[in-house]
Amino acid sequence: MGDEHVPNTLSGALPPEIVIVTGMSGAGRSTAARALEDLDWFVVDNLPPGLLPTMIDLAGRTKGAVPKVAAVVDVRSMAFTEDLLSTVEALRTRGIAARVVFLEAGDETLVRRFEGVRRPHPLQGDGRLTDGIARERETLRTVRDEADLVIDTSQLNVHQLKAKVIGFFGEGEKTHLRANVVSFGFKHGLPVDADLVVDCRFLPNPHWVPELRPMNGRDAAVRDYVLAQKGAKELLDAYTEVLRLLIDGYQREGKHYLTLAVGCTGGKHRSVAMSEQFGERLRDEGLDVHVVHRDVGRE
Repeated sequence: MGDEHVPNTLSGALPPEIVIVTGMSGAGRSTAARALEDLDWFVVDNLPPGLLPTMIDLAGRTKGAVPKVAAVVDVRSMAFTEDLLSTVEALRTRGIAARVVFLEAGDETLVRRFEGVRRPHPLQGDGRLTDGIARERETLRTVRDEADLVIDTSQLNVHQLKAKVIGFFGEGEKTHLRANVVSFGFKHGLPVDADLVVDCRFLPNPHWVPELRPMNGRDAAVRDYVLAQKGAKELLDAYTEVLRLLIDGYQREGKHYLTLAVGCTGGKHRSVAMSEQFGERLRDEGLDVHVVHRDVGRE
C-alpha cells in the first residue's frame, strides 16, 4: 500500500498507540479484545485492514482523548495478508507504534471449541471443520511470522488469557520489554509461543524422592533440592548472561515481549523451581515479569 493511500495525522497531534489483534478463529480474539477494553483501550471489532489508517486519524483528532486503539482483524477481510502487513508497515513509517498480536491454538483445541458452540468455521464452506482450520492457518502463516506477540491459548481458559493480556498491556510498565516465563513439561509439548527454551531435564528429578513427589517447584523443599544439584546454579548464571545480551538486542530492535520457556519432563518440579529463579533474575534486570506454570496439576 503506497503512502498516497495512507492519510496523514493532524499536524502536531501525538499519534495514538495501536494494537492489532488477529489470529485463528476460536483462539480467543474476543477475550483479548475485552481485556484491552478493560484497560481503557478503544476497541474496534472486525475492522478491515484498509481502514486502520482512517481509524488512527480519527483517534488523532480527539486531541489525546483516545491515546490507545485496539483493532480486531480476522481472516474474512479480503486480501487479508497483503492488506494487513502493508498497512502496518505504512503506519510504522509514519511513526505510529503499531503492534500485531496473533492468537493461535492447536487443531484439537479449535475443533473442540467450535463443536462446543455448534458454529461452523468461517472458511469451512462445504467441507469439514478441520478443512476450514487448515485453510485459515495457511492463509495466516505470514501474518503469524511477522507478529510482535504470539499467544498460544490451547491450555488457557478465558480468565487465564485475559490475565495474560493484562500482564502484557497493563499500566505501570517500567520498561519497554516485558518478559513472560513459562514452566512446562516436555511430555505435554513445547509452548508454541516461546522465544527461548531452557531444558532442565539434566538435573536429578525430585519425582523420584518420595517426600518431594507430591510437592511442586514452588515448595521450598523442592526448590532447595533443585538448586542444590550440580549444574543448577551454573545454568542460571550462564543463561542469565545470555538473557542480558538478548535483552539489550531486543530493546535495540524495539521488541516489546520476551517469552522464556523452561522445561522438564512433567513440568511440576525442576522447571517450576528454575522458572521462579529466572523470573527473579529478569526482574533484577529491570523487566516487568510474569511467571506462569503451565503444566502444574496436569499429572
